[in-house]
Amino acid sequence: MSTYAIRRLLSLVPTLFVVVTLLFFLFRFAPGNVFDNEKALPPEVLKNVEKQFGFDKPLIEQYFAWLGRIVTEGSFGYSFKYPGRTVEEIIGTTLPVSMELGLWSMVTALAIGVPLGIIGAVRQNTWKDSLAMATALLGISIPRFVVAPLLVLGLSLKLYLLPVARWESWRHMVMPVFCAALPMAAYIARLSRAGMLEVIRSDFVRTARAKGLSERKVITKHALKGAMLPVVSFLGPGFAGLLVGSLVIEKIFDIPGMGRYLVEAVQNRDHNLFLGVVVVYAVLLTVSNAVVDIAYKLLDPRVELE
Repeated sequence: MSTYAIRRLLSLVPTLFVVVTLLFFLFRFAPGNVFDNEKALPPEVLKNVEKQFGFDKPLIEQYFAWLGRIVTEGSFGYSFKYPGRTVEEIIGTTLPVSMELGLWSMVTALAIGVPLGIIGAVRQNTWKDSLAMATALLGISIPRFVVAPLLVLGLSLKLYLLPVARWESWRHMVMPVFCAALPMAAYIARLSRAGMLEVIRSDFVRTARAKGLSERKVITKHALKGAMLPVVSFLGPGFAGLLVGSLVIEKIFDIPGMGRYLVEAVQNRDHNLFLGVVVVYAVLLTVSNAVVDIAYKLLDPRVELE
């Protein structure tokens, strides 16, 4: 098991290398540059500025210099639109906020989705099943950018129960976390229901019932572990999707997370900041997928690790 975990983590290196390389060249080939603004710089000034930042060199040389700085120094360089601030400094202050939002959203999604899925499976084809799946369908269908303004309008501007924006106390977290968790909870509910329906028809579940165990013990101690396999396989990309998708939530609720800076980096053509943030997202995605693969084996010993 430990050997597989090490090999799985090491296999992330070539994947990240390809991602980083593609991102660098795609962003640099895109129209415009970081020095474009409403008032164009004189050609002489633009030439001197490009020389100062190394943009006058061949693109392949710029790439290896940038990649070498990441490998040897762990540095993405300075942000062009935030003078005096390095990309690592910006990521260091914003990543914990995005991670906190993502983790709380994932916990909330599991707390809502798993019970809904179990209820739907155990009470299959009843009104409880229909209500649970209708709730899940509603969560998938309504976009975050629709739910967020409605919550702000109702809970903040009408009832004055929760603050409109920022990320300072638990009261500031309620609406952003719920908005981010809602679509995830819906997917988890459907996966939990499908997994539970498959497991409760298995021989070992029938055997547990034949032994006289209560339905609660049959579900929680025997069926639930196997039913969670589809959910676990979804958590890796799901968590990464929460982090990436939270940029909408961060913008609406004015949360100082990484997603907000990613949007600004694209708008400002700040390629150092853009590449730094996206590389962090790529690392989180690949690592979370690897962790899910390892956890899958722990939940189901029948899975063969290669």
